[in-house]
Amino acid sequence: MKDYLASNLTGATLVHPDMFTGSAGKTGRHGAVEWAVAWTADTDGFLNSYCNTIPTPDGGTHESGLRSALLRGLKDHAARVGQEKRATPVTSDDVMTGTGCMLSVFVREPEFQGQTKDRLATAEAQRIVEQAIKDPFDHWLAGNPMQANKLLDFVIERAEERLRRRQEKDIARKSAVRKLRLPGKLADCTSSASEGSEIFIVEGDSAGGSAKQARDRRTQAVLPLRGKILNVASAGKDKLAQNAQLADLVQALGCGTGSHYHLKDLRYEKVIVMTDADVDGAHIASLLITFFYRQMPKLIEGGRLYLAVPPLYRLSHGGKIVYARDDKHKETLLKKEFHANAKVEVSRFKGLGEMMAAQLKETTMDPGKRTLLRVVLVDKEMKPTARAVERLMGTKAEARFEFIQEKAEFASAELLDV
Repeated sequence: MKDYLASNLTGATLVHPDMFTGSAGKTGRHGAVEWAVAWTADTDGFLNSYCNTIPTPDGGTHESGLRSALLRGLKDHAARVGQEKRATPVTSDDVMTGTGCMLSVFVREPEFQGQTKDRLATAEAQRIVEQAIKDPFDHWLAGNPMQANKLLDFVIERAEERLRRRQEKDIARKSAVRKLRLPGKLADCTSSASEGSEIFIVEGDSAGGSAKQARDRRTQAVLPLRGKILNVASAGKDKLAQNAQLADLVQALGCGTGSHYHLKDLRYEKVIVMTDADVDGAHIASLLITFFYRQMPKLIEGGRLYLAVPPLYRLSHGGKIVYARDDKHKETLLKKEFHANAKVEVSRFKGLGEMMAAQLKETTMDPGKRTLLRVVLVDKEMKPTARAVERLMGTKAEARFEFIQEKAEFASAELLDV
């Protein structure tokens, strides 16, 4: 493992001249851990981990144990040399920046996440790795205090650089916010940084009320819009300029429209359209997408526009509750999640406003559980997309009628919501 790490770091400048390597337990047995770590000053670093010799490219609990052990070890060393205060803001990400790592662990009956099993989920693996590495890392640092201090200074500098960048972004964003007259219905997030923040555009005050209760106030903003917005593909510039709802939306985003669009002024990392899971909700979502396509195409090109996927049905039996996106998903869940003879209670949500805040958070707003669809432009040349938008959303009703005639044979009761 040490030799493999060294071959991957050929030509790199090491912050600490020695690699931190070691092993614990008997290889191949439960609880065995082997590792090799080196800090470099001129590479982005990497972390290759394995569980029972199976690669885990998405990391997992064993990597969390490594990160925790290295962070605790460096902070303990900082306390020993009187640098505890300077090391306070250091995080595990600062410690791992520029680090080349190899990690292998063996555990009984490992649990993995996802169908491809690329991420280890066994909780015990974190404890095993952390306990195996913590003391050897303390001894390794104590064995060469001068180089250990050099490594500590390197990590602290990374933390200070990260804080400086964040402060610069905060100042820039706060300056932009002060120049804006934010709409009164906007429930803004408390975070002043655009990175990691998101705004949910919802239909109606009722849905907006549920969303405001369900959101994470630190990073999630909510802007309710009343009913169906203006169809910008068929409206003139005068109507567009006079529309209060679109004016509120543009003000909330802060990045301008058309030739005045500036990505650096966008106040949120993600713009999420969250409408009811029915035909009316889909219509409102299509109107909003049309607005962004016509007025802020670079927002879509930059991968910043998303659609939330709220459930349409709630299925419950006994203490088990699952949510279905549509009729097809409902039938799949009824067969997969419940016994054939079970009397499953099926309730249909009339809209987001009908959902309890806890349900809305669990199914649609919690980043750890929700599903988001990113809006993308399939045709790079833009001409086919432009023609489709004009045909479906433009001023010519005969073009839409022609489209309906062409696609009528593919329509179903489910799609028509009848």
